[in-house]
Amino acid sequence: MPQAVVIGGGLAGCEAAWQLAARGIRVRVLEMKPQKYSPAHHYPGLAELVCSNSLKASRLDSAAGLLKEEMRRLGSLTVAVAGETAVEAGGALAVDREQFSDGVTRRIQAHPLIQVEEGEAVRLPEEPCVVATGPLTSDALAGELRRLLERESLSFYDAAAPIVTAESINREIVFAASRYDRGDGYLNCPMNREEYQRFYDALLTGERAPLHDFDKENFSEIKDELPVYEGCMPIEIMARRGADTIRYGPLKPVGLRDPRTGHRPWAVVQLRMENAQGTMYNLVGFQTNLKFGEQKRIFSLIPGLEQAEFVRYGVMHRNTFIDSPRLLDSGFRLKKDGRYWFAGQLTGVEGYMESAASGILAGINLARRLHGNAGLTLPRTTMLGALAAYISDPYVKRFQPMGASMGILPSLSEPVRDKKLRYQLLAERSLADLAEALREGNETIYSGKEG
Repeated sequence: MPQAVVIGGGLAGCEAAWQLAARGIRVRVLEMKPQKYSPAHHYPGLAELVCSNSLKASRLDSAAGLLKEEMRRLGSLTVAVAGETAVEAGGALAVDREQFSDGVTRRIQAHPLIQVEEGEAVRLPEEPCVVATGPLTSDALAGELRRLLERESLSFYDAAAPIVTAESINREIVFAASRYDRGDGYLNCPMNREEYQRFYDALLTGERAPLHDFDKENFSEIKDELPVYEGCMPIEIMARRGADTIRYGPLKPVGLRDPRTGHRPWAVVQLRMENAQGTMYNLVGFQTNLKFGEQKRIFSLIPGLEQAEFVRYGVMHRNTFIDSPRLLDSGFRLKKDGRYWFAGQLTGVEGYMESAASGILAGINLARRLHGNAGLTLPRTTMLGALAAYISDPYVKRFQPMGASMGILPSLSEPVRDKKLRYQLLAERSLADLAEALREGNETIYSGKEG
């Protein structure tokens, strides 16, 4: 009987083990709890939810709801247990976190092909393996990964800038240009003096998100300001150093001319293409720790972004992840050493369900390889396929984590202005394409009730 190892008993690791065992693979799950805990973990069970107990929206015409429905149809363990342990949360799926962990733990421990081994993994096994150790990977194993991946260090993303959809940018205001007419590499949001002052004043008063205790050790205090990461200055902290600081920094207008006026703007927010398809743009230099609602309010004051749809808001916290676009294929397999697959936040997917979903796909693909079959590549029109494509896209040069968003899906063949209808049509297309891909790959299509 084929055998495999899964390192990590979080959501991604449990999903990978579940998918492997469902395909007749004997699995050893290596989990360091309860012998050793990371700074964020406290509960001894598997699949511990360390932050919120919300798994986000349930409705199909939302990115989170669509991803969960795709996971159901792939035989997800965590979605099934979440349904059994749900608590009232309006339109969201939230769970009793201890009951959720206990439910996943019972299922994993009861499976005849899964063996959970407690204790820290300090080296990579020789057997085929899914590495799903999360954003707080232990120092010993992180050292092993550095050697395997030939990287001096794993990435620590201190702060990430927001990303908006291309189709929500007002192109009557925003213009394409690089400084000094060196091509059209950026989109530019021009500000006059009054617009800049309004934006600057709002930025100064924006409310910042609180930090986790295990993040604070990576921060330092700067001139009695709020704590910030060294070498990665959030835009709101930079703004506190004076009204012209950001105007001479990331918002500098030099070398640019607004085609509407023929003159240089007072300030410019530049947008850089995020993916090869040109469907997403990030706000250059806008690393931030503002609360999500504040980001929406303040950044919508930028001319041309009044109606912007945010694919990802800016975030700032400790997170370990690998340079997936250079290292992994779209099935989460390591290109340089086919024994290893990666899953979870270590790959650059962000969020509970995104991590779990990556574990599903990694587990399926490792099982297929062990049975001598080709890997399964999901269409980019599916939410999981789009996430897998993003983390393995070599075009993405400044790689930062990504969560589920309708903005990462390819546009519909015909534009639909009504957002709710557009999202519904995107979801219907996704599920139809998923079913077709699973039929072609000879994979089981679950109704969503199994698990």
